[in-house]
Amino acid sequence: MALVQTSGRSLNQVAAELGVSHWNLRDWREIYGARSTPAQLTEQLERLRQELSEVREQRDALKKALGILSTPSGTASRK
Repeated sequence: MALVQTSGRSLNQVAAELGVSHWNLRDWREIYGARSTPAQLTEQLERLRQELSEVREQRDALKKALGILSTPSGTASRK
């Protein structure tokens, strides 16, 4: 599949070069999916790390807000 993705040639051209039908190549692509390159995986990992950092910050802010709202104030009357 990398050959189809990186060569710039069509699925039919690559299939002909490999001596298989384009149907086989198409089915293999569906079964095995497009494989990510190491550069793509590194980029995705960095994006996911950034997203995780943002979500953690949001979580911490919500925890802090919940703590402030749930603490009884000193001026509240108790009965």
